[in-house]
Amino acid sequence: MINVTKTYLPKQDRYMAYVSQIYQNGWVTNNGPLVQELEKRLAEFLGVKNIILVSNGTVALEIAYRTLDLKGFVITSPFSFVATTSSLVTNNLLPIFCDIDKKTFNLNPANIEKNITPNTSAIAPVHVFGNPCKVEEIDKIAKKHNLKVVYDAAHAFDVSFKGTNVLNYGDISTLSFHATKLFHTIEGGAIIINDDSLVEKARYLINFGIKDAENIPHLGTNAKMNEFEAAMGLCLLDDLEFIKEKREKITEYYLAELKGIVEFQQRNPSATDNHSYFPILLKTEKQLLKVQQALNSESIFPRRYFYPSLDTLEYIEPKQCMPVSRDISTRILCLPIYPDLEEDSLKRIVEIIKSCLNE
Repeated sequence: MINVTKTYLPKQDRYMAYVSQIYQNGWVTNNGPLVQELEKRLAEFLGVKNIILVSNGTVALEIAYRTLDLKGFVITSPFSFVATTSSLVTNNLLPIFCDIDKKTFNLNPANIEKNITPNTSAIAPVHVFGNPCKVEEIDKIAKKHNLKVVYDAAHAFDVSFKGTNVLNYGDISTLSFHATKLFHTIEGGAIIINDDSLVEKARYLINFGIKDAENIPHLGTNAKMNEFEAAMGLCLLDDLEFIKEKREKITEYYLAELKGIVEFQQRNPSATDNHSYFPILLKTEKQLLKVQQALNSESIFPRRYFYPSLDTLEYIEPKQCMPVSRDISTRILCLPIYPDLEEDSLKRIVEIIKSCLNE
């Protein structure tokens, strides 16, 4: 069976060496030494000032909103994983959707200003499939209207824009380290904060709002990463160049073999590609379903990622219609991509797609 992704696991002996350290010191959570080590190494690797590790990518978004004291309306993308929207709703924030660019799949900055009202407190764009948004345009709009910017960078680990890590844009960026991601900690995530004065508050918020044994200045939650997850992250960080190299070769094969047959996401020309996903765009939903069924019959399982468009969610009020996002969501399919995807399997995937589309 070939799934859209497969969790990368490091050599067992290296992971168990970290586990042995955990057993020796008996420190399994609450900002243990491995969490501290991973934060330090990631900050250096990514070139960011402040990184806080948390239990998952969804709570990273929630803590970001609380850290910035967001209220009212937040402008965001309808083309994303559901957590981008649900994390707003659970924090009593109203998602105001802006439609996406039909080529890049990212939030279209041209749609932002017409949706800004006195109740708008922030913009929450998404770097879709690790493809950086038009960050300079978005940040310019935010400054003009005194809005905060929280980038959902769940897919954008180790992506640079104009020579600097894309995580350095906006007020806060968040990452997901779920097991399906390019870099993972089994479950986990991270918050990247550019304002040094907010870091202490965010650390309180991930630990129930507690400052010390006798002071609880904020309403917080339990969002801490544990030592076993940090151990996995430390192992993967050592293997990251190998992982990316393997993914890049798969990307290059798909691009070469499917060029002119399907449509590809338009990448930001000033940014690097971490090869975390490989989306293709079919001409119609009927065509997509035909390709999907043919692949599934061979035990190959791509994913309709992202589907459905988030503006169709029943719990979102008021109802909003984003025609570009709805159209793209019905025609997009992410193909399998992971380091040990075998060459024969890769060729078979391409053969099936070509056969379906040439009939």
